[in-house]
Amino acid sequence: MTHSVSVSVPATTANLGPGFDCLGAALTLYNQFKFTHQEKVAIRVTGTESDRVRTDASNLVYRSFVKLYEHIGQTPPSVHIDIAMDVPLARGLGSSATAIVGGLVGANLLAGEPLDTNAVMELAISLEGHPDNVVPALLGGCRLAASVEGNQPQRHKGWEICDVPWHESIVPVVAIPDFELSTAEARRVLPNEVSRADAIFNTAHLGLLLRGLETGNEAWIQGALQDRLHQPYRQALIRGYEAVQQAAIAAGAYGLVISGAGPTLLALTNQRQAEAVIRAIAQAWQQAGVNPHVRSLEIDKSGARSTIEVA
Repeated sequence: MTHSVSVSVPATTANLGPGFDCLGAALTLYNQFKFTHQEKVAIRVTGTESDRVRTDASNLVYRSFVKLYEHIGQTPPSVHIDIAMDVPLARGLGSSATAIVGGLVGANLLAGEPLDTNAVMELAISLEGHPDNVVPALLGGCRLAASVEGNQPQRHKGWEICDVPWHESIVPVVAIPDFELSTAEARRVLPNEVSRADAIFNTAHLGLLLRGLETGNEAWIQGALQDRLHQPYRQALIRGYEAVQQAAIAAGAYGLVISGAGPTLLALTNQRQAEAVIRAIAQAWQQAGVNPHVRSLEIDKSGARSTIEVA
């Protein structure tokens, strides 16, 4: 009998400019989850902002754990859940996606893996509401998700997931500020409709971004990071955004975008300029009255990892 399961889930950065709600990448920053059979449900949280995470039945990890058992028609077992956090909350780095993926993967393993990876992914997307964070958190790498309408013979409605090659020369730099921005607030400022010109603009720039990420072509990446669907509306919610963007580009970044719903900012650069970009972003944001944590990361290629302990 499986006694406990440990799951490590990477943080994610979503959208990458023009890839609104469909493009995301896993980063080398992790939340850890351990599920152990015991007589009563208990949740313990340690690490970054652990005092702000609920430890009752409303905990998102536990709700996701229960959701999988409900999905397979079984009663969830009583477990002790240990959560070790390194991904900050409400910062645009996919903390909720790590909780959803961690809860689902842990439950699936304890239940004897009744669901394959694709079924777990579909359940994660339904819980999160969109695929850009949960897909790379589960699968790793940079991923493009496209919904399938099922209007073709023998085609079921669902998702097609495309692995997006990430050139080894491209360095992601994340700047995590000392303030939060809820996804709900960031979505409230978005318009319900956009013009045909803006839709065409984003379609072209997403295509250019995919080729830029694959090839490392600096000019393509520089042009591709522009967006008209969400960033122009969200920038006003992030204090000092324009100053930080200008400083990052002046220091050698290809561009600077909002990570997910924000307020974390993501710069793409090369290894030569990475340290200069880090210093420039930190200095510019500090001058705007924000105390950020700025660091370079790598693309996590593995996604959710798990180990099983058998009693």
